[in-house]
Amino acid sequence: MYAIKSYGAQSAEKPLGPLTIDRREPGATDVEIKILYCGVCHTDIHVARNEWGNTLYPVVPGHEIVGTVTRVGSGVTQYKVGDTVGVGCFVDSCGHCKNCLDHNEQYCENGNTMTYNAYEQDKKTITYGGYSSHIVVTEKFVLSVSDKLPLEKVAPLLCAGITTYSPLKHWNVKAGDKLAVLGLGGLGHIAVKLAVSMGAEVTVLSRSKSKEQDALALGAHHFELTNDKENMAKLANTFNYIIDTVSASHDYNEYLALLAIDGVMVLLGIPPTPSEVHAFQLIGGRRSLVGSLIGGIKETQEMLDYCAEHNITSDIELISIDRINEAYERTIAGDVHYRFVVDMASLDN
Repeated sequence: MYAIKSYGAQSAEKPLGPLTIDRREPGATDVEIKILYCGVCHTDIHVARNEWGNTLYPVVPGHEIVGTVTRVGSGVTQYKVGDTVGVGCFVDSCGHCKNCLDHNEQYCENGNTMTYNAYEQDKKTITYGGYSSHIVVTEKFVLSVSDKLPLEKVAPLLCAGITTYSPLKHWNVKAGDKLAVLGLGGLGHIAVKLAVSMGAEVTVLSRSKSKEQDALALGAHHFELTNDKENMAKLANTFNYIIDTVSASHDYNEYLALLAIDGVMVLLGIPPTPSEVHAFQLIGGRRSLVGSLIGGIKETQEMLDYCAEHNITSDIELISIDRINEAYERTIAGDVHYRFVVDMASLDN
């Protein structure tokens, strides 16, 4: 073990601050990574403040990681010192259940190991995330990152990118499909870029007129206000797909009514309370209400390669680590376009 610098929370009530944590020395199949950039996901806030009731303190958040390989184990074959790599939302899984064998490690039947606030597969060692100088990850869960794109703008793809790419690919969104993105934030703005690149006719649904200009600048073809009842009635039976990125409580039925026959509404956001769904909104149009998490390692690599090919990155605001508490408050207030990313070099200042 060796000590490194990090930033984390000691309790739900205290702001994040400097911490010293231990990383394991790289084993035969491990890759040590010097972290260059780490995106700030809303999940980081939920966990740091114990809003989901499962935080293991002290906690070091961060699962949108881009960095440089600094050491590799003797058995590592895919990476070498100096390679640019990424780490996403999880760093291990059981490797032998059906889902793992099908490259769906995100749904590991025996419990995967999240990048932070989780236990390693030994079920006793706690993981610490990307608000730190280095991370050590088994080779299979390290991702290759192209140098074609600005690395600070790539970092959020490791969560926001794969969270939106996975359902678009799974439900085979294609040219000619009419797709709506509900909510224009960290997830929504990437969903717009990806869906447009796949040829879909994209509409942004929002309660805020002020987001129209941004939506169109991101490539959306249309913008529709959802707090206008006449406008919503006009949109009934319109969309093949709705990508719902909203984590605030909202009425699913209102949006299910906008789906055409056989339409699919995909839930990516996690509202704090359960929502009532009326059966008629589903059976009346043979509609589906589904959910999606992130993607497996194979699909995440596919997403990174796709984004490099199509020049897709996140719109970000780059900050130093000492501004992380400010960034949390601004994220909650929706005051970011559209993702904060921490320049981890600031950890040494």
